[in-house]
Amino acid sequence: MDYIDLRSDTVTHPTPEMRNAMAHATVGDDVYGEDPTVNRLEAEAAAMFGMEAGLLVTSGTQGNLIALLTHAPRGSEIISGDKAHIILYEQGGMAALGGIMPRTLPVQDDGTLRLTDIQAAIRIDDQHFPRTKLVCIENTQGTVGSVPLSPEYTQSVADLAHQNSLKLHIDGARIFNAATAYNVSAAEIISGADSVTFCLSKGLGAPIGSILLGNKDFIKEAHRNRKILGGGMRQAGVLASAGLIAIHKMTQRLHEDHRNAADLAEKLKSVPHIKVLSQHTSFVFFWLEESAKLTPAEFTTAMRKHNILLSPYPGYERKFRAVLHYWITPERVDTVITTIKQVLG
Repeated sequence: MDYIDLRSDTVTHPTPEMRNAMAHATVGDDVYGEDPTVNRLEAEAAAMFGMEAGLLVTSGTQGNLIALLTHAPRGSEIISGDKAHIILYEQGGMAALGGIMPRTLPVQDDGTLRLTDIQAAIRIDDQHFPRTKLVCIENTQGTVGSVPLSPEYTQSVADLAHQNSLKLHIDGARIFNAATAYNVSAAEIISGADSVTFCLSKGLGAPIGSILLGNKDFIKEAHRNRKILGGGMRQAGVLASAGLIAIHKMTQRLHEDHRNAADLAEKLKSVPHIKVLSQHTSFVFFWLEESAKLTPAEFTTAMRKHNILLSPYPGYERKFRAVLHYWITPERVDTVITTIKQVLG
């Protein structure tokens, strides 16, 4: 590519291998369960995570909503972090479409919810209260810097949920980054969870799609909820073929993105007017200090003129997020550093 795009890990295009697989995919009608490539993707994803079954969905937002609709009947309550994607960035779909009430808890700087907070938030059985049905956590936790949650923490939340007859759902859009960070398998990183969604696009290069995983009964009901949300697709093997490459090959190179992110963060520390806030997995957050001669908007425009795309983090004018992905090589990291130094003078 003739530009460097650090805005997200969703900006990448399918790899040449993906494009070839998509062009030659064996397909059928997935609404009838007859697309062999979709069936293979769902089965192999489930096996990777130690789950019984999987469901291809159009997006992580749809996958999370399907999970909530399946776990929690109308009028019930779910427990989630106040900075979770399902709370901030999914348009309140659980309430608008599912009649589900969220009860939010403070997300800690390490991405966790306190176990004591979760326990205290579980409703007692009383006619005045909604029934608590589900605990949701996010791994990696994006709004605090894409912090990965450990298998031990996840298991502790699962144990607490199950002791109270609740289920645990993980929004695992970038769950493979968490597994890479802890050097554990996909099955280990979701230890104890009842369901998980993960994205085939974020960091993995596929053009579209997420996978929802759970036991067979859960996925059977989730299949119905996908249908009512308009998520049934026909010859979806064209998409699933890219997903297979994403889960089997692109996951194996995520450590490169993490290494490049660490390199970017370290080199940014020497750039005047820039303060590095955090670096976890493939994410780097930094602050454009007021001492800089450019405003955040001017800085963004100047970088774009050098074919480097950056944007402020929503709600924070001077806070920037740089996300590394397979397009960003070590050489491009050096180009970014050189260019920032140049535009900030």
